[in-house]
Formats: sequence, C-alpha cells, structure tokens
Amino acid sequence: MVRLTDREQAVSGMIEYIIISGILMVLMVITTLALTSVIIERPVDQLSESAFIDIGNGISTRIVDIYVIAPIPPASIGNISSQFDIPDDVAGREYSVTVIGSTGDQIIVSRGNIARRVSLAGIGTTLGVGGSTTGHGLNEINYRSEGF
Repeated sequence: MVRLTDREQAVSGMIEYIIISGILMVLMVITTLALTSVIIERPVDQLSESAFIDIGNGISTRIVDIYVIAPIPPASIGNISSQFDIPDDVAGREYSVTVIGSTGDQIIVSRGNIARRVSLAGIGTTLGVGGSTTGHGLNEINYRSEGF
C-alpha cells in the first residue's frame, strides 16, 4: 500500500478543488447560455407587445381626433397638421409604425418577429389613411381636404 505524505495530500486536495471548480464553471456557462432566452428575451418580448399596443392605440386616437375635426369637402376646405411624440425605443430596441387604410384600417407596430395590429375604427374607408414612421423625433399627422 502506498503512503501519502503531507505534500501529496496537499497537492491532491488542490487538484480536486481545481477540477470541481472547472466542472462547476462549465455548468454555469452552459446554464447561462441556455437560460438567456427564458430570463431576458421572453420578458422583453412580452413588454414590447404591451408597449406596441399602447403606442398603436395612441396613434389611433390622434388619427380619430383629426378625423373628427377635419373639414368635409366640398363644403369646407382646409388643412390640419398635428405633431406628436412616441417613445424612441421599447425595451432598448427600435420599432416601426405603419398605417394601412386600404386593407382593413390598421396601425401595425412591429419589430422583428413581433407585430401588433390596432384598429382605426373604419376611418380608412371614408378618408385615405396611410404612412409609416419610427419612434425617433417628432412625428406628424397631416390632413388636406384636397387629398395628397
């Protein structure tokens, strides 16, 4: 039988500590990489969906407000311009807003594979509605009774 001296016991204890620490570090890295989508991405996507609906509702409200006070040709002729601000980004990521009047009167707020649609309450059938923007800077809604 082999006898271990104090030096050998000290070295074997240190090697054991290094091996166990290395295995735990590898497991920690694997866990961190696997859980990133669960811990970070899913909550960010859920937050973005709620924010996109809020942004779409806000823009829809502004368009409806313009529609309510818009002059009706040919009795009245006029132009209305309204500036508004929407958040520059949602959860640190940019997004785009598209208004579609001919295919169902919708405001589509999207980023990547996340898109939320908000209704315009039928305004696109009586007035032409369309356009797109991003969250940067001031945005503007224009109405011209002569058309664009």
